[in-house]
Amino acid sequence: MTAAPRPSSLPSTHASSSAASQLPPAFPARAPWGTAGKLRAWQAQAIEQYRLSDPRDFLAVATPGAGKTTFALRIATELLEAKRVRRVTVVAPTEHLKRQWADAAARVGITLDPNFSNAQGRHGHGFDGVAVTYAQVASKPALHAARTAAAPTLVILDEVHHGGDALSWGDAVREAFGGATRRLALTGTPFRSDTAAIPFVRYDRGNDGIRRSVADYTYGYGDALRDHVVRPVIFLSYSGSMRWRTKAGDEMSAQLGEPLTKDITAQAWRTALDPNGEWIPSVLAAADRRLTEVRRAIPDAGAMVIATDQTDARAYAGHLARITGKSPTIVLSDDDGASDRIDEFSAGDSRWLVAVRMVSEGVDVPRLAVGVYATSTATPLFFAQAVGRFVRARRRGETASVFLPSVPQLLGLAHTLELERDHALDRPKTLEEQGVDVGLDDGALDEANRERNSPDEIGPDGKQGAFEALEAQASFDRVLFDGGEFGTGAEMGSDEELDFLGLPGLLDVDQVSVLLRQRQAEQISGRKKTAEPVAEMDHRKQAELRKELSQLVGAWARKSGQPHGAVHNELRRRCGGPEVALADPDQLSARVAMVRGWFVGKR
Repeated sequence: MTAAPRPSSLPSTHASSSAASQLPPAFPARAPWGTAGKLRAWQAQAIEQYRLSDPRDFLAVATPGAGKTTFALRIATELLEAKRVRRVTVVAPTEHLKRQWADAAARVGITLDPNFSNAQGRHGHGFDGVAVTYAQVASKPALHAARTAAAPTLVILDEVHHGGDALSWGDAVREAFGGATRRLALTGTPFRSDTAAIPFVRYDRGNDGIRRSVADYTYGYGDALRDHVVRPVIFLSYSGSMRWRTKAGDEMSAQLGEPLTKDITAQAWRTALDPNGEWIPSVLAAADRRLTEVRRAIPDAGAMVIATDQTDARAYAGHLARITGKSPTIVLSDDDGASDRIDEFSAGDSRWLVAVRMVSEGVDVPRLAVGVYATSTATPLFFAQAVGRFVRARRRGETASVFLPSVPQLLGLAHTLELERDHALDRPKTLEEQGVDVGLDDGALDEANRERNSPDEIGPDGKQGAFEALEAQASFDRVLFDGGEFGTGAEMGSDEELDFLGLPGLLDVDQVSVLLRQRQAEQISGRKKTAEPVAEMDHRKQAELRKELSQLVGAWARKSGQPHGAVHNELRRRCGGPEVALADPDQLSARVAMVRGWFVGKR
């Protein structure tokens, strides 16, 4: 719902700083515990700093969920009341965020037109300004420069790092708003990993010669956690056995999470995310069990899957429909219909939302408490934005649970969630740039993404080849929380896994740590008590049986048209035992015998 223009007789000073101070700090959500009806301490401090410095440019870095919108609108109302500016322009990353800003601004008497188009040339009668996207600005910077010059204007640059998305975008933002009376830049996450300069951000050179961004006010995740403004995050990581066929036709296998080269890790990760394997439905089922536990204490708690592309998102939604018996909300693109679906989900109490990228940044759905990170994007910026969707606290004791593939890059990002980083314009050569292989990097994952969404390449034999995921089995790996790791690995559905999935939904940080340590100690103690001598396996025989089973499954898959993963799953169901990588020779022999029987009609 967009804000309606007020009568033209009302001056722009109708904006109310008093109303802005009463706006719930995490508008449009219900205010978090202990914060309703007043500014948070960090907002008050940042506003006071702004008043004292009286700057033309101001950069505020505040963690997702901290209340940047409320802070910015309080600044806007004060500048309008003092007649320091007459117009307000908000620049946001997405169409949905334009609407969100307009709705929030209307609450404090500032009317922004989120439907403004470049074709209009100027905003509608009775509005104080407009809400536009970075893409709109980039397409016609001269138009926005003329609008900005027509009256003293405050420009709010939401998630300002998008101004560096491309050289042309940065140049367009500078051209459009170089003449603005005031510019207020906001961001909630670590800055970009590249070296594209962000418009209107100050950079200072350090002792190491590297220029880094300088924020005028910073309020990090660690600060917000101590103030009970955000939820602590419990990361649950899942590994498993992966098999795939490369474009060259080679069949590969690996255990997700084990030390691997960056290329093998990327391919194993891609295999895990394949919707036709068993990794994704197993992890989604585990996440749904976690959501059920959380909803015992938070009845309207919701969960979200962040997918790599639209095809995967639809397939994941199908898995969730089968797991829960209800179709989840799907958000696939940045259009009006998507915004309506987000709003409907946010206001309701349904369980699951499946999205690609647009809900990963800035969008407020405070009831989201469980997430599944099912994308191969691994930049610190995207990861922090995605996790930020789950950390908005509404009352004390809420926790967030995020399910991850056991990939070194993601586990590293989870460990460093509380670190604040400034944007570096210059940087020394990385180890990889020096020719040292240090494992997974963003470039390898970007390449994996490009492969997924591009035409198949020509193989060495002159025929068209394609990457093919053959098998993806999931197993519980560990829990990451507050800098520590808990759990020693377990089968899906085991008591060990359920110990962690069943953590209460309302716990303080200290209580979470105590419970995690207690459950890990119980698991270790229990394993010692039940451990029995195991005969040493003949690893050669085991390897031969795995190879024979793989060949037979491949042949049956071609004959029956079933996916490889489905054949393996049926064999495992009927013969028992763990996934292939963990099965002993007797279990492998039973599966070989069964699939051989299928070829002679014993099915």
